[in-house]
Amino acid sequence: MPFLSETLSRVRPSSTVAVTQKAMELRAAGRNVIGLGAGEPDFDTPDNVKAAAIAAIEAGKTKYTAVDGIPELKQAICAKFQRDNGLHYAPAQVSVSTGGKQVLYNALMATLNPDDEVIIPAPYWVSYPDMVRLGGGTPVIVTARQENGFRITPEDLEAAITPRTKWFIFNSPANPTGAGYGRDDVKRLTDVLLRHPHVWVMSDDMYEHLTFGGFEFCTPAEVEPALYDRTLTVNGVSKAYAMTGWRIGYAAGPEHLIAAMRKLQSQSTTNPCSISQYAAIEALNGPQDFLSERCTVFRKRRDLVVRELNAAKGVTCETPEGAFYVYPCISGCIGKTSAGGTRIDDDEAFATALLEEEGVAVVFGAAFGLSPHFRVSYATSDAQLTEACARIRKFCSGLHAS
Repeated sequence: MPFLSETLSRVRPSSTVAVTQKAMELRAAGRNVIGLGAGEPDFDTPDNVKAAAIAAIEAGKTKYTAVDGIPELKQAICAKFQRDNGLHYAPAQVSVSTGGKQVLYNALMATLNPDDEVIIPAPYWVSYPDMVRLGGGTPVIVTARQENGFRITPEDLEAAITPRTKWFIFNSPANPTGAGYGRDDVKRLTDVLLRHPHVWVMSDDMYEHLTFGGFEFCTPAEVEPALYDRTLTVNGVSKAYAMTGWRIGYAAGPEHLIAAMRKLQSQSTTNPCSISQYAAIEALNGPQDFLSERCTVFRKRRDLVVRELNAAKGVTCETPEGAFYVYPCISGCIGKTSAGGTRIDDDEAFATALLEEEGVAVVFGAAFGLSPHFRVSYATSDAQLTEACARIRKFCSGLHAS
């Protein structure tokens, strides 16, 4: 009799976590490695947020809290949705978890039955399909083609919907491409969803505040109020507020769904860290002006990386609307051999050889469901990005026909 669960065989370890871990191991061994794999801002958590956490510690707010968030944080989240998205939620419609990942996981676990289908545009965040599989559901992958700016079309969505569809997972700006759906794009998708009342929407808005130029963020329940009662709008403080390690994610949606997620969380982690919750209140209620300042920095980094990668032989790189990723295509590199003797049969071989030969850690495109590409996180310094891109150009220039 096997010891491990059969469910575990349906999933793979997170590729983004694996790349970051590998880079750390190589650095510990003395290698000069530039890590472009982690989706984590290099900025520090704002001082006012850290001060709020310290104040909470000193006030003894170190005990268990309500399972899915303290009332004060839920009120701050309700205020944020009203302020930023024009969405009205009551505290009973809000769930707070240990990061956005747990919010998504709870929702899927609380709703999926065998044979339920979940539509996921690819390229996708690596955890979406595996969380669906853990919940017993079936991921239905819809390719968002590069010629469409890595955005799916209404026709793509319509063709993927079946009587078994339970959820449509929507992520804009997206990980790993940075592609954003404008209001007209979102309206065309919500028009499709209105024709299929059995399909729920899971909108992952984690990169809401990381947008560039004239792009204006919007979320499905905001664009189409008729979808309000079957939309879970997910967000968190990790990316915009540089609070990845604090582990606070949240969502708002129909009260019966939130209650089901609370029930599940009560038998897993119970409450998120009490100190992190008080810090998150300050993040959401405190000054927000630094967000635009950091976006300016990220936009400059984006432009630097896109320019430098497009100068690499065999590489083409789109200019994304938001987040802090680019997703270059390496079709011109496939089938060649690296200077170190590795045949580049796919994007995983490209990423592996790039790390071993030039000390640059990126995540290969197959992990996100669309090849031949790789993901670069440009949430690091200009100097690191400049050096990393120079190494990537060197690596690509060394590729030759077998």
